[in-house]
Amino acid sequence: TPAPPEMEEEMNIQIKSRFTAAVLFEHDCENNSLRITLELAIKSGADLRGAYLSGANLSGADLRGADLSGAYLIRADLSGADLSGAYLSGADLSRADLSGANLSGANLSGADLIGADLSGAYLSGADLRGADLRGADLSDADLSGADLSDADLSGAYLSGADLSDADLSGAYLKNKEKLVGKRPIFQ
Repeated sequence: TPAPPEMEEEMNIQIKSRFTAAVLFEHDCENNSLRITLELAIKSGADLRGAYLSGANLSGADLRGADLSGAYLIRADLSGADLSGAYLSGADLSRADLSGANLSGANLSGADLIGADLSGAYLSGADLRGADLRGADLSDADLSGADLSDADLSGAYLSGADLSDADLSGAYLKNKEKLVGKRPIFQ
């Protein structure tokens, strides 16, 4: 049986730096969750650069415009999350679930997306310069107008992906083959 209302306790959740373990943001409330705390941190303008969020369940979260550069999001569940305009430069999103996420206009330059699930994700106009997408699932993703220059796409699954107007100059494919030009022709 659930505890009577007077017995419910507030839960404190802290978001810490992956580099120093310093508390970047904390929040207390009943029925608190990391998602609630993170959304509140973003709305309040907290500095979340380098946040440690490994394995976090942030499915469907509203993270628009968040600055999570350098954040540690390994194996995080960001499926269906709204990360439009978010700053994730240098973030570690390896093996993260970003399926169906909105990353339009997001800055993912230099991000580690090795083995990430980006199937059906919306990455239109995203900055993926120098991103490591080795083995990533980009099936049915919208990468129209995205900047993938110098990105490593070795072993990436691109079936059904929309790459119209994407910049693929210097991008790497299988066996470190480099694409030349902004719109290379695949044969």
